[in-house]
Amino acid sequence: MHRRHRRTLQLAALATGTALLATACNAAAKKDDSAAGSGGSSTSFTLVTPDAVGQNEFLKLAETGIKDAAKQHDGTQKVYESTDTASQQQNVQAAVDAKPDVIVLVGFEFADIVAQQAQKNPKQQFLIIDACTTKTYKNVSCAVFREHEGVYLAGAEAGLLSESGKVGAVDVLDTPQFRRYSDPFAAGAKKVAAKTETSTRFVGGQSPFDDSARAKEQANTLLSKGYDQVMAAAAAGNYGVFEAAKAKGAYAYGVDVNQCPSAPGTVVDNVIKRTDVAVKKGIESVLGGKTGTTVSYGLKEGGISLTGLEDGVDSSKCVIADHKDVLTKVEALRDQIVSGELTVDDPAAS
Repeated sequence: MHRRHRRTLQLAALATGTALLATACNAAAKKDDSAAGSGGSSTSFTLVTPDAVGQNEFLKLAETGIKDAAKQHDGTQKVYESTDTASQQQNVQAAVDAKPDVIVLVGFEFADIVAQQAQKNPKQQFLIIDACTTKTYKNVSCAVFREHEGVYLAGAEAGLLSESGKVGAVDVLDTPQFRRYSDPFAAGAKKVAAKTETSTRFVGGQSPFDDSARAKEQANTLLSKGYDQVMAAAAAGNYGVFEAAKAKGAYAYGVDVNQCPSAPGTVVDNVIKRTDVAVKKGIESVLGGKTGTTVSYGLKEGGISLTGLEDGVDSSKCVIADHKDVLTKVEALRDQIVSGELTVDDPAAS
């Protein structure tokens, strides 16, 4: 199971002051890989991850991004994989000591660490993916995502595919930040099928990010009322949602990475975060002298997408691969959002 699909959800919790952080349990590891180019004068990049990369697609994309950047700039790259808070701090310090051109970090776990290091090392450039420091620093750049745009498109798929006319979502908590994964889903469904009935259930409890049983219970509540398309925004609890949907012959939607292989025939599509795009473009921006800014990646920038809209959908094990007609309509909506003709409301916007 991929654990990083809860990344954005936990970031939202941090933003609202919710102390609900899950601890990863992967083994420690470090990688030292070089791309084209060598010598002390070559451009160098270091990636620090909050967990071991392993088969984690979310982090594998970030690794791909830094490798692409190294190749593009005829430079070298190194990856430090963390396993806990202590190793995260140690890896960031090791990265700083090596003095690469850009240090890239993925996740909210690094926000405070980078803030401290940025003050101590004003000449070192940092790039944080999927998070940012509370205070702005000239040597800290950030890349965040407009997940709600992708969720809207997934909702449109649900509206077009629903036979009952009932489309729901299982979300972690009832806050504006978390509703980025449920409200746009309902809006997208109603865009293509105005009479669609929508509802959202929240996991809550002591461990909303890791409670598969509670997530499954909330999904079953929707399914028992005839909802046949369910957005799974329950972090690690998504697998509970998938189990419930599979048992009832209903359908679900995943987040961050392709979760279709975990429940073939049940997961329709996924809202994908292209961390590789954010890493590569972020590094390019820093090297170009544009630093200390926060860049938002959505459909237009290629930072957010659906598995169904990516190459390889036919082998993705996603249900949407069998509905080319639906994808054609969703592509049209995507193009409207990219052009600015259609604006997706962001529940978390102030």
